[in-house]
Amino acid sequence: MTDIHDTLARVTQRIIDRSRGPRGQYLASMDAQARAGKTQRAGMGCANMAHTTAALPAADKLVIHAERAPHVGIVNAYNDMLSAHQPYEHYPELLRGHARAIGATAQVASGVPAMCDGVTQGAEGMELSLFSRDVIALATAVGLSHKVFDAALMLGVCDKIVPGLFMGAVQFGHLSTVFVPAGPMTSGLSNDAKAKVRQQYAQGLVGRDALLESEASAYHAPGTCTFYGTANSNQMLMEIMGLHLPGSSFVNPGTPLREALTKAAMERAVANTGKTGQSTIRLADVVTEKSVVNGIIGLLATGGSTNHTIHLIAMARAAGVLIDWDDFAELSGVIPLLARVYPNGKADVNHFQAAGGMGFLMRELLAAGLLHGDVTTVMGTGLAAYTQEPWLDNGALAWRPVPAASGDTSVLRPVSEPFSADGGLRLLQGNLGRSVVKVSAVAPEHRVVRAPAVVVHDQADLLALFNAGKINRDLIAVVRYQGPRANGMPELHKLTPPLAVLQDQGFKVALVTDGRMSGASGKVPAAIHLSPEALADGPIARVMDGDMITLDCERGVLEVEVDAATFAARPIHHPSLEHNAHGTGRELFGLFRAHASTAESGASPLFG
Repeated sequence: MTDIHDTLARVTQRIIDRSRGPRGQYLASMDAQARAGKTQRAGMGCANMAHTTAALPAADKLVIHAERAPHVGIVNAYNDMLSAHQPYEHYPELLRGHARAIGATAQVASGVPAMCDGVTQGAEGMELSLFSRDVIALATAVGLSHKVFDAALMLGVCDKIVPGLFMGAVQFGHLSTVFVPAGPMTSGLSNDAKAKVRQQYAQGLVGRDALLESEASAYHAPGTCTFYGTANSNQMLMEIMGLHLPGSSFVNPGTPLREALTKAAMERAVANTGKTGQSTIRLADVVTEKSVVNGIIGLLATGGSTNHTIHLIAMARAAGVLIDWDDFAELSGVIPLLARVYPNGKADVNHFQAAGGMGFLMRELLAAGLLHGDVTTVMGTGLAAYTQEPWLDNGALAWRPVPAASGDTSVLRPVSEPFSADGGLRLLQGNLGRSVVKVSAVAPEHRVVRAPAVVVHDQADLLALFNAGKINRDLIAVVRYQGPRANGMPELHKLTPPLAVLQDQGFKVALVTDGRMSGASGKVPAAIHLSPEALADGPIARVMDGDMITLDCERGVLEVEVDAATFAARPIHHPSLEHNAHGTGRELFGLFRAHASTAESGASPLFG
């Protein structure tokens, strides 16, 4: 086995030491749940059991009542508003039938909400986006709380859905659990061409009809959007952490291989219960300090979504593992960028898959000592299985080694020839606080910006200034009161096209915000998730129009050039948030606002 890189070993040990208390408590809780009985149904009253099986076919009732065969709970994020989740409509029927075929049973334990950030961008609904992650976690836990299941399958893909499913599922980490992807839609209009039309629309060069035609040509079929945003970063994360079947993340919906992988997920969940002669593999055995570090490495090596600098922290904490932005930053210094997928390049995830996909990426990282190979996965011990790719051998699912060379080095490269020597995320810090920036899509000449601040409290205000031609100059846009306590930390993706236009016109442009950007954040440097947020009296609340700010991705610096005493003496007058008082889900959001922690700690009021 290749020796692990010194930095990887040091950061991992630091996380183990930091997590010793909460991790020990978590594992003790999982062990206690596992000792509850030979099956999760042992000791149930007859009325309870009758309720469990009342609606099932007679044959399933007999099997479940006998308490010998594994019973699998399905948590499904299906709706047909999300293209990525539409394929899940028929998964329960397929999975129940296959469970019977292998001598097990299955039921849908719960459905969970799944909102689309692409639909709610710039609208009130986006304020519920981050909050929805905790709602999903709660809904997942509710479904599994009935204590009738020996295993669980998690059906979800998109932004907050997979983190929420994960956070709920690890509360039942004594169960065998497999995450089941649905796959990306086939390639449509290129993401690069789509982005150009967006910029043209922002400049008034094309109308709404042209913009809608472009968008509909890009988002055109069932499956995940093909750019490498949070949804596809989720899929990468579940695979590199050993929670998917190998090579299953980016197989298109509606194909024979996709169906075979879905059935195999049921087989693996049943096998891992330990009731069919194989070793027991619990979710708690798979989610460890090392697998969490592997997740961070995957994000860095692929230029993954900045949203996971929040989500992965909360996900890990739910399993008693404590990570922070310093861990991301230190690992970023040694993890090479091996993939360029839009917005970090012109290719989409289908091209990434065709070039070698996750199997190639993981093999390269393992060979270089940049990934923990000695972990437990849903496939068993070690990551060797994840250097394979799935295929159909005369109709039967099989795995084979990924090709020795990348199929396209403009999309996927070996460690010996990376796109850059370090990862795609950086930590920025200074007298404005701490933030993260995604640099994998930012050209080197745009990574250092020193410019005067333009301060607004809403992205609509900045768009209005742009449309009025009032910010055609060097600037750093400061968009504040966008943190988790202020309005739920919405994504500010609508700012990308106008800021990109200004950058293309030759101006030095950047964004500083206590809010989020989409996983599709692109070529404009954006210091996001700034902590502490403005509503918590963070320094960003004291910035004034015209203050000179330096955003330096190379040195990791974010500073306002104002004398410290003068800056500290500035009064803070928080704006009225009454304009948010009657928006979508305001009453529900009160819970999140009251308990939300900082972005750096995962912004989770309920699972941290």
